[in-house]
Amino acid sequence: MHVKRLFGNTTATWVIISVIVVGIIGTNLSIALNTVNQLSTVQTDLDKTSNIIVRLESLHLSVVVAESGQRGYLLTEYEEYLNPYHAELQTLDEKIALVRNIKSDVAGQKERIDDLLVLIGEKITELTSTVDLALEQREKSALRQIMTNRGRDLYREIRKTMQQLIGSEYQHRQTLYTQLKSIQRDAKVNFGVSAVTSGLLVIGMFLMARINLRISNRYQDDLEEQNELLQEKVDLRTQELTVYSEELSRSNRELEDFAFVASHDLQEPLRKIQAFSDRLTTIYKDQLDERGVDYIKRMTTAAFRMSTLINDLLEFSRITTRGKEFVEVELNSVLDEVLGDLEIAIAETGAQIEIAPLPKVCADPSQMYQLFLNVLSNGLKFHKVDVAPVISVSVEQKELRDELQHVDVPSCIVTIKDNGIGFEQTYADKIFSPFQRLHGRTAYKGTGIGLAVCRRIVERHGGTITALSSPNEGAEFTITLPIDAVVNKYMGE
Repeated sequence: MHVKRLFGNTTATWVIISVIVVGIIGTNLSIALNTVNQLSTVQTDLDKTSNIIVRLESLHLSVVVAESGQRGYLLTEYEEYLNPYHAELQTLDEKIALVRNIKSDVAGQKERIDDLLVLIGEKITELTSTVDLALEQREKSALRQIMTNRGRDLYREIRKTMQQLIGSEYQHRQTLYTQLKSIQRDAKVNFGVSAVTSGLLVIGMFLMARINLRISNRYQDDLEEQNELLQEKVDLRTQELTVYSEELSRSNRELEDFAFVASHDLQEPLRKIQAFSDRLTTIYKDQLDERGVDYIKRMTTAAFRMSTLINDLLEFSRITTRGKEFVEVELNSVLDEVLGDLEIAIAETGAQIEIAPLPKVCADPSQMYQLFLNVLSNGLKFHKVDVAPVISVSVEQKELRDELQHVDVPSCIVTIKDNGIGFEQTYADKIFSPFQRLHGRTAYKGTGIGLAVCRRIVERHGGTITALSSPNEGAEFTITLPIDAVVNKYMGE
């Protein structure tokens, strides 16, 4: 079960294969590099000891040739024998320097070489002194010096030391040859093992690939089967949603018709109530006492409030159902129209309204007018006693992330700030719900549906509206509207 699950995971399978391949290749490569390094080291040591032997034998040969030339000249007095003697003396210093620079891996060789060079120096001195005596016509003195056997004894010491040096190097070279053969045998074994493991690796990879392919095909078949089942469910759900959408559209049409009929049927009795109350006040005013007049006044006020409430409810319900198509709207023109309609209220309160240049957006022009009219009216309505309202409208444009569509939407953020009475921040969301009032009807007029209408308008345009306030510190409304026509059109449908 675990193996099946493992091979069913394609990524895990190939990760494991990759690790095994890299591990085996790395091991084989490490073995090969180690073998090559050992072979290279032994070969270098062999070249080194062979070079030492050549230098020692070359120096030994020069001493022998020089001594042979010396003895031949002394015995025959033929100067031809001095030619090899002089030739070897000329190269002797270079050969001595080469031997002096020898760095052997054999223990004790350095001391033996120093002793050898001392002996060779004495030997050269002995050779040159006898030849010089003979050249000065002092052959008897030269022969007498040779007969002392000092030269013979020096050469014996030189040959003995030379044999020790060369013998040690030959012995060391033999040891290196033995190591080389051992490394070669190990290399053959290692390369054979590497070849076998590589072959097994190739076979294993082939088998794992086939197993993985077979399981992948099986999972692919299962996936296709699941996709078919899912497609059937999606088609079924789509049909259900289509039916539901049609039923919802029919229900909305029926609700709209009902709202229209209800508003018409309700408005007619209210108009009659208002008309008859006006007649009672006009015709029978002198016959009514103070209590009767108060009752009629209350009835008229209630009827007017009921009529206003019905109109506001109709307006709230028709934001989506009877919204106009989105077009390019110049918000500055909308604000100018709103300020024109609020001219009397602005004059009565002595309000100061500062508006920054606003951008163009793709929106419903009438709803933009209604949105800014409601928010600015609130700023004028809820002002402090004996304090003139000051309202500022500012704007900022930026890219905002749409989490549903996963795109960045060019948007404008309009901030409307006033210096009014404000409210507790805990009610910041409540004020956007229908019929939610923070003050009594006698203190401020209204049905408590204006900001709910604003939220519906903004949401239809794919934006948001929030409020920030504290008591006696004024209120700040932030309206975010997408600028992109495509997004607005989609949200408005």
